[in-house]
Amino acid sequence: MSFFQSLAAAFKGEAVTPRAPLGRSFVSPWIAASDWRGEASHGPINYPVAIREAYLKNPVAQRAVRLVAEGIGGAPVVASDPALLALVSETSAGQPLLETLAAHLMLHGNGYVQVLRDVDGNPVELFALRPERVTVLPDAGGWPAAFAYKVGEKALRIEAVDDFGRPNLIHVKHFHPVDDHYGAGCLEAADEAVAIHNAAARWNRALLENAARPSGALVYDPGEPGASLTADQFDRIKGELTAAYAGQANAGRPMLLEGGLKWQSLSLTPADMDFATLKAAAARDIALAFGVPPMLLGIPGDNTYANYREANRALWRLTLLPVAGKILVAIAEGLSPWFRDARLGVDLDRVPALAEDRERLWAQVSAAEFLSSDEKRAMLGIKP
Repeated sequence: MSFFQSLAAAFKGEAVTPRAPLGRSFVSPWIAASDWRGEASHGPINYPVAIREAYLKNPVAQRAVRLVAEGIGGAPVVASDPALLALVSETSAGQPLLETLAAHLMLHGNGYVQVLRDVDGNPVELFALRPERVTVLPDAGGWPAAFAYKVGEKALRIEAVDDFGRPNLIHVKHFHPVDDHYGAGCLEAADEAVAIHNAAARWNRALLENAARPSGALVYDPGEPGASLTADQFDRIKGELTAAYAGQANAGRPMLLEGGLKWQSLSLTPADMDFATLKAAAARDIALAFGVPPMLLGIPGDNTYANYREANRALWRLTLLPVAGKILVAIAEGLSPWFRDARLGVDLDRVPALAEDRERLWAQVSAAEFLSSDEKRAMLGIKP
């Protein structure tokens, strides 16, 4: 019996099996708490900051999330009811509902869908809420009784179910081993790799602004032992070098040296050369955290998959279909009070990346003479 069914039975006065109590084992890293002074404090990761560093500033993380979210948003969906399919296929505040939920799951680990209804109580729109604004409000036993949606100083309380036991909000989440209420997002696992990749990008930019490498050094050689530049001479030469030769706009300009100065060429050290390798390794860790084959992100030096087609098939099999299935099953269960035997799923026969697999399956099933026509249709997911 699901959580919503248990609440509905309780409203009707029916006997239900006692539910095990839930509790928070620690403060979720995504939820802003308050310390003893009443000031906002955060867990290990500040979600808005992590979003800016990963999705808005890191090309690898953004492309990985968009590959997953846009793939799920564009997946061909089949439903047991045309009205149910219409609800799922519509946009949420201008964005495709499934794409928005997939992005929330990958980044935050939680997706919240508010069921908006008409005057008769029938669902007319599914709206995806910002997950960092939602807080679970548990009952005495620790089970979710309501949800608080806070924007600035305004807070909205959304009851988990209405008076008839129908859900007002559908919570989709990834598995979290030590948290009963909130899911674990991929961004939390990729946070360190994103920080390394962004630091490497800033390092490369600093090198580019300094002629792309520490090209050399000026050595003062007056020919007399113990002689050195005066403070004024040192400051003047340093200022002239900075003004005339530093930065990408001055790269390659010839240098005119005065008497007693000679040029000593330098090159990148092995540690500097390894920095590029470190950046590529961080990019692979980011792709791994989001479940995207590195080949699809253009990461150099990765030959895990034989070709692009195989990597695209692995993306669908290992990431897109499981995440899409989690979202669609949760929505179908939440809308089951309005749609009898509600079912949502991805039509595998219409996914181009899986065409070869489906063609092989169809050929094998068609060649099985010991199966009846209805058994063959059932194996292919077609109604008898």
